[in-house]
Order: sequence, then C-alpha cells, then structure tokens
Amino acid sequence: MGAVKTKRMPRAVREQQMLDAAVQIFGQRGYMAASMDEIAELAGVSKPLVYLYLNSKEDLFTACIRREATALTEAVRTGVRRDLPADRQLWDGLQAFFAHTAEHPDGWSVLHLQARTHGGGFAAEVTAMREEIVAFVTQLIAVAAHEAHRDPVPEHEVAGLAEALVGAAESLAAWANATPGVTARQAAATLMNFAWAGLGNLMEGRPWTPPADR
Repeated sequence: MGAVKTKRMPRAVREQQMLDAAVQIFGQRGYMAASMDEIAELAGVSKPLVYLYLNSKEDLFTACIRREATALTEAVRTGVRRDLPADRQLWDGLQAFFAHTAEHPDGWSVLHLQARTHGGGFAAEVTAMREEIVAFVTQLIAVAAHEAHRDPVPEHEVAGLAEALVGAAESLAAWANATPGVTARQAAATLMNFAWAGLGNLMEGRPWTPPADR
C-alpha cells in the first residue's frame, strides 16, 4: 500500500483539516481507542505529516480541546446582545450554547466527556473554558439583578446561580444530543422554564425562603 498522496495547501488549512478529523475520531471513539492512523486517513494525509504538524497524540488532543473550547465560548458570547432585557439575554445565550453543541456533537463529546475522563492537563483545559463561561454568566446575572432596581444579590449567591445554570446546561446538552428529535430551541426552552421562574422572581425581590428549622 503506497503512501497517502496529498495536494499542496497552506499549512493553516491543512492543520484545520487534521483537527477536523481528530475531533471526529476522538469524539466518537475516545482518546485511548483513537489511533493516529485513523486520523491521518480521515484527514487524507500521511501519519508522519500529522506528527510533523502536531507533534504527538497528546498534543493533537490538546489542540482539539483548545479549538473546540474557543469555538464554544465565542458562540455563547456572540449570541448575547447586552442591550436586551435579562431574560432575553439568557434565552439567546442558551440558544447559542445548545445550537453549537448540537451542530458540533463530536466537539462537545471531546470537551464534556473525553477530556474530563482522562484528567490531568486535558481536564485543566476544559476547566479553564468552563470558568470563562461561568464568569460570563455570573456577570450577566449580576447586571440583571442591578438593573432590576433592587438590593444587589449577594456575590456568593450570584456565583452559585451561575455554577448551577452552567452545570444544568452541560447535562442537558449531553441529554439532548443523545435524544433523537430534541432541538436546540427545545433544550434552551426547557432550561429557561426551569431556571428563569426562579431567577425572574429573584430579580424582582421575591426569593424563595427556606422553612425555619424545627
């Protein structure tokens, strides 16, 4: 069997082609089961060229995580218009999140499942992405509370709400991608109905109060 023949193209384009193939293989087969031979074949290049561009399987997987994390955070940020009411900002952000994870299921698998499963530096890359999204949601909730013209929501409570919302979105995205017929809009509406009833009341100064201890 002869070597894979490749036509000349800019390095950046070729590298993205390799990353596309790697995300698909890693997302569907997992990091351990994926082979550089499979990735090279899917990308239409030789295995030595993959190593030349991306050094090792570990470096290739890290590059996939970084690319998919950047794409997801950008999708969420650009999906939100800050001049809209708080509920519309949250709705648009959730729609952007679920649309992106639905359109890139292999990328979401790399971020949500594969990178976390293998821990170490891989998990650290995903944690950094998650912290960025949580910080963005935290700011959104804090601004919404301020614009509601009421006493500010305590900082620790805002942080907890953001963590809860992002965690719920992650779990729901995994469920939606595994459940036939669930659209990004439906997933966003499900989480909006779950979250905004509470957040909306909180913004209006009507928080739920735990019962007194007996």
